[in-house]
Amino acid sequence: MKKSDFIFSSIILLIFLPFVFSDSLYNEYQSFNAAHGMIMSFLKFALLSTMGELLGLRISSGKYYYPSFGVLPRALVWGFLGMGINMAFVVFSKGVPAFAEYLGVSDPTAVMAGPLCLKKIALAFAISVTMNCIFAPVFMTLHKITDTHILNTGGTLKGLFTPIPMGSILQNLNWQIQWNFVFKKTIPLFWFPAHTITFLLPEDLRVLFAALLGVALGVILAIAARKKH
Repeated sequence: MKKSDFIFSSIILLIFLPFVFSDSLYNEYQSFNAAHGMIMSFLKFALLSTMGELLGLRISSGKYYYPSFGVLPRALVWGFLGMGINMAFVVFSKGVPAFAEYLGVSDPTAVMAGPLCLKKIALAFAISVTMNCIFAPVFMTLHKITDTHILNTGGTLKGLFTPIPMGSILQNLNWQIQWNFVFKKTIPLFWFPAHTITFLLPEDLRVLFAALLGVALGVILAIAARKKH
């Protein structure tokens, strides 16, 4: 293990261990999370998903950081993306059961609120598939655009707030990787089952679990980068 690996692991432990050993701190977290869901979504994704990207960089390049990587801009973008993900969770977790009821499924909202059963798993899977087919491709493409913009502007906060040349970035994206790997493989093989688990969890745990999946996303993007090379 390199020194950088030890530092990275220590930071993770310092973030999570206080909540494990302090009931009062964990209760404060739960209370704030319940009252300020969007703020907590921003913070969870800004922290955890950025750490996932750092881990992905370690896998793909052997190091956690280089100057133009733009840790702070990425954290800021992830925070706002996290708020969008939280909104998508609310929209699809309420909308898909409503549509299922429209199609004739008996009381799907009560099923989702009840104990684990095959019908609940099927509904959670339906929510996951619907969200990942409609929301995920747009989200992933936007994320790729912001990543490219951050790199092109030197990884600075000032650069992040310069106008994004959407047309040229979209034109120069590696659509072979984006379509054949990110969309066609990661969405059905990883995100469908991962978000099925997400929607089986209590609502107050879904965003945290999704943010932790950002670590997995960092690993997936690292694999995609290796494929590109």
